Order: sequence, then C-alpha cells, then structure tokens
Amino acid sequence: MNALAYDLATARVLLKRDLVRFFRQPSRLAGALGQPVIFWLVIGSGMASTFRMPGTDLGYLEFFYPGVVMMVLLFSAIFTTVSVIEDRHQGFLQAVLAGPGSRGAVVLGKALGSTAVALSQAAFFLVLAPAAGISLSRVNFPLLFAALVLAALGLAAFGLTVAWAIDNVQGYHAVQMTLLVPLWVVSGAMFPSSPDHRFLSTLMRVNPVAYAVSATRRALGGPIAPGSLPGSGGRDLCFVAIFALCALGMAVVVARRRA
Repeated sequence: MNALAYDLATARVLLKRDLVRFFRQPSRLAGALGQPVIFWLVIGSGMASTFRMPGTDLGYLEFFYPGVVMMVLLFSAIFTTVSVIEDRHQGFLQAVLAGPGSRGAVVLGKALGSTAVALSQAAFFLVLAPAAGISLSRVNFPLLFAALVLAALGLAAFGLTVAWAIDNVQGYHAVQMTLLVPLWVVSGAMFPSSPDHRFLSTLMRVNPVAYAVSATRRALGGPIAPGSLPGSGGRDLCFVAIFALCALGMAVVVARRRA
C-alpha cells in the first residue's frame, strides 16, 4: 500500500470508530439533544412575549431555532473531540500515531468522525422544525446541508486543536467554554445584529459562527430570512468554508508538534 492508501484507511477507521461509539451510547444522544431542546423551549418561551423584529411577525421560537441547531453542532464538537485526551491517556492515540498513517490523516479522521456525529444529532433536532413554525417543504436542503457540514467540520477541527494542545479534560472544557460558547452567543443565534450597537455588529461580522447561523437561517427561512447577515447564502458558505479550512490547518500543525 502507498502512503495515500494508508492515510485513507486511517481516516476511515477513526471516522467509523467515533460513529460506532456514539450510537452504542444512547445517553450521549439524550444528553446532546436534551440540553439544546430544553434551552430552546425555556429561553424561547420566556422571550416570546418581548421579542419583536420590525417589519415581520416572526416569533422568537422560530428566530431562535437556527441558533439552537448550531448549538447542537457546537456541543457535539466539544464532547466528541475530548476523546483525543481520553485516547491519549489510554494509549490508543499513541498506537494510532505509531501506525503508517500520517498525523494529517489522524486529524482528518477525527474531524470527520466528529462531523458525522454532529450531523446525526442535528438531523434528530431538525425533526422539531415544524414545532418552531418552519415548514419542511420550504427548507433549502442543499444550503442547509452545506452550512451544517462546513460548520461542524470547522468546530470539530477547532476542538481538535484545543484537545491536542491540552492534556486534561477539565482544562479542555474550561478553554472550550471560554472560546466557543461566546462565539455562539455573539453569532446572532440569540438576538439579531443592530446598527445601533456597532461593537456587537462588528463582532458578528468577524465571527465565523455568525455566518454559519446566517446560512442556516436562509436555508430554513428563505434567502432574506430575518436575522441573517447582509449578502447571500453563497457568501455565508464562503466564510464558513474558510473557517473550516483554517481550523483544519491549525489542527494538523498542532498535531505534528505534539504526541
């Protein structure tokens, strides 16, 4: 076998391993979906009476829904990539690194595995779209699929970068909650950008998660969905794709420097 064949085999095995582990642990699915569903219902119901967007009768549960879809991907990235630390302590990671596959293949396999798990969780949550007032017949599924894949891949690669650099689970979760959760909060997931708040609007424009949320909004609510960023779905996808590629590149660089 040549080097490419070994790399493909390594990536495929790691992807399959993450999927098998996920579906053999129903508690992970319940936990990953339970928290976002409760968060969506509690926050959505509490804000429903006070939320108003000029020029539209959009309710807060429907507005908040795309943001919670992104939350599902974010939590999945955090809880799936932490396995890198666990695998390192158990000796599995060292065994994989001693194999013929490159470290880039290991990173790609773990990132794809996390992405597949995240998409599986998001698919379950999307079943609730009609409860948010979103008709599945009007959903732009190609745009939705592209946005979720790129966002999940970018978040997973970012999680891998942190997991490779940190050697304990507690520190990993602390860093992730400090970095990723604020990115989600300031992404337009919970509230729309406003020209009256230039600082927050600027943060959203440089936040890659904001473009993932915006693309998801367009896929679920139409090309000019309320709360989406200026531009088009294609523009949103370009920014999310750049984020995913940069995050993968960082993960590979960190993986090559650390065992």
